[in-house]
This record gives sequence, C-alpha cells and structure tokens, in this order.
Amino acid sequence: MSANSSAAAVSPAPATPPSDKELVLKVIPMPADTNGNGDIFGGWVMAQVDLAGSVIPARIIRGRMATVAVKEFIFKQPVRVGDILSFYSSVTRIGNTSITVDVEVFAESFRNQGQFVKVTEALVTYVAIDDDGKPRPIPK
Repeated sequence: MSANSSAAAVSPAPATPPSDKELVLKVIPMPADTNGNGDIFGGWVMAQVDLAGSVIPARIIRGRMATVAVKEFIFKQPVRVGDILSFYSSVTRIGNTSITVDVEVFAESFRNQGQFVKVTEALVTYVAIDDDGKPRPIPK
C-alpha cells in the first residue's frame, strides 16, 4: 500500500488543522521513505502516526508503553517527497491500563506552506506496561 493513490488526480479539498488537538510532530518525508513506485510508502506514514500518537500518552503513563491497536487507516490524499506533514493528537479515552488517542495528519507543500490537506486519521491505543511487558495501571 502506498500513501499515494489514484485519487491524486482530483484536486484535494483545502483543510484546516484542528484547534482542539495538539501539534505533536512535524516531519518532511524524503526520497528514502518511498516505495518502489517513488511514492511515499504508506507504512512510513503509519509509523509516524504511531510515534505522534505516543507523545501525549507518554506524559500520562510515565513509563513503558506498547501500541496495542490501530483503528483503520484511509489515505485521503497522496504524500509526496518534501511535503511538510503535521500530526495533531488528542486523548479520546483513558482506561485502567490503556489510553486511546485520535491522530490527524495534514500535509502542506513545501512551496505553498499554510495550505493544508488532510492525509489520514487513526485511533491508536497504547497500554502501559511494566518492565516485564505486562499491563500495569496508569498513574492517577
């Protein structure tokens, strides 16, 4: 799967980054992040979402954690080499041992900064773990 799809021929709808989420990561994909077709590899974007999603839970969990679930990735727009990707996150649920966050990804062309398109969104769940990898309670 690629973060670049045949829907790229349609002009992307402008989007506004969310004001109710925190900007947790900005990154620029480079040629080494492409697949065999020269498109940004969807798995690379997914890995960045996992990193971005872990920022806020790390503050709350204060220790080791592991990704336990990701709910659906749909790539709405292609990601190109040199785009600036912005990752916004917010906590949607805190359980006894797990935290779920919503991560939204927006792209802006390096040359047309300030004009955003939404790339993808995912709900990611992390579980607090102890040194043996077993779930542990989240500090209150």
